[in-house]
Amino acid sequence: MSVPYIDNPTDLATYCRELRTHDWFAIDTEFMREKSYYPQLCLIQIATPDGAVCIDPFGIDDLGPLLELLYDPAILKVFHAARQDLEIFHVMRGTPPAPVFDTQLAATLLGHGDQVGYGALVKETLGVELEKAHSRADWSLRPLTPEQLEYAADDVRYLVQVYEKQRAALEQNGRLPWLAEDFAALSDPRTYENPPQEAWRRIKGVNFLKGVQLAVLQQVAAWREQVAQDSDRPRRWVLKDEVMFDMAKLMPDSLDKLGRIRGLEKGTVERNGKRLLELIQQGRKMPKEDWPQLETTVRLAPEQEALVDAMMALVRLRAQQHQVSVPTLAPRREVERLLGDDPEAALRHGWRAQLAGHDLERLLRGELFLHIRQGRLEAEESGI
Repeated sequence: MSVPYIDNPTDLATYCRELRTHDWFAIDTEFMREKSYYPQLCLIQIATPDGAVCIDPFGIDDLGPLLELLYDPAILKVFHAARQDLEIFHVMRGTPPAPVFDTQLAATLLGHGDQVGYGALVKETLGVELEKAHSRADWSLRPLTPEQLEYAADDVRYLVQVYEKQRAALEQNGRLPWLAEDFAALSDPRTYENPPQEAWRRIKGVNFLKGVQLAVLQQVAAWREQVAQDSDRPRRWVLKDEVMFDMAKLMPDSLDKLGRIRGLEKGTVERNGKRLLELIQQGRKMPKEDWPQLETTVRLAPEQEALVDAMMALVRLRAQQHQVSVPTLAPRREVERLLGDDPEAALRHGWRAQLAGHDLERLLRGELFLHIRQGRLEAEESGI
């Protein structure tokens, strides 16, 4: 089977006119980011019930006709594990496409567990075993082989069938509206923003630092994030996490001491040493009230732990009844947030509230109770 291959503006415009006759299509991308901060788009795969095509962005200066469809609010875009693909278009346009449907998220409400991979979902849904030979291919190299194009096309041709089956099942069991909030979050620009001042939270080992050390780490991490963004280089090429950790822990005050930090390259010290020392000093001089704070875990009292245990029993019961995994529905941390009256607790929103959150609140109010009947846990109205 030969996959239609579009690598020029004329063919793209023709295809997009055809694509506009559909009210939804499946889409996937191949990209590289090993040598860049932002994902480098290498291939776009699109499919409808009529078939799949591969679009080569390297031969097309203006993807405008396709972007118009991606950002058309009347056309649904179907992805699997959409976040990284949507990030690419967010970089292009400053906002991700909408509306979207993510088959990985939908799978959580159809008994497939948490974060099921595309290959596993295709096998479970369609009984098709996908080829894995090109999963580590360098998609920036040209020409692409026919085998690569077939592999890439498989990422959307079966996605069409998975989507159709999922949508039908979700409509049948009334769960399709439950996913609206999760899908909307994927199209929220804030999902893809990386403000430099918050970069310190993602540094490996941050939980082992405290006080002024966190202030220093915040300054250095913000600088690294900004440099990586401006130069479109991987963060680790600017500074490695372990190097920043040692800077924050040791807080060197001279180029000699800075140069002794393990893993810090000599060239980095020569180019940026003075600036790094300035950042360390800025962190050390930061007023105590301005020091960044780690999220603290509040230790629950024994009676609260007992309540969470009871709530988790109800979560497991609802997860079993609705064929949803417990971690997907409500990990213990989310149950604790609900008990703590956190308005942002996931169990207060969307389908999680529908499946378990509302019942957990009723349990806490004494309107629902748990009991064992013939060796099975059951939840019933309290009659109050």
